[in-house]
Amino acid sequence: MNVKELAGALGAKIVQPAGAGKEVSTGYTSDLLSDVMANAEDGCALITIQAHLNTVAVATHVEAAVIVVCNNHPIPADMVAAAEREEIAVIQTGKNQFEASHLVYVQINGGV
Repeated sequence: MNVKELAGALGAKIVQPAGAGKEVSTGYTSDLLSDVMANAEDGCALITIQAHLNTVAVATHVEAAVIVVCNNHPIPADMVAAAEREEIAVIQTGKNQFEASHLVYVQINGGV
């Protein structure tokens, strides 16, 4: 499943579309960026409420496919610009991390 398809499944808004064609192979949910750096896998959907430049830096480091910002947290312009430069899509959803994580899991694992 690619980022654009995932955004549709989540009912999420694509805030930054560069990289929206990337494949999402797994998900990782955390608001502690050091935890993400230590444990997230390449190609993941990083599910978080952290909407700032450091999130983009960490997503780049772990080669995440997309940053999923939950609870409709505002996404600052500098984060969008950094994500565009790094070609990491950013999507925004009103769902909380629990709901978004479940939907990402179901979409990636075929409804399991």
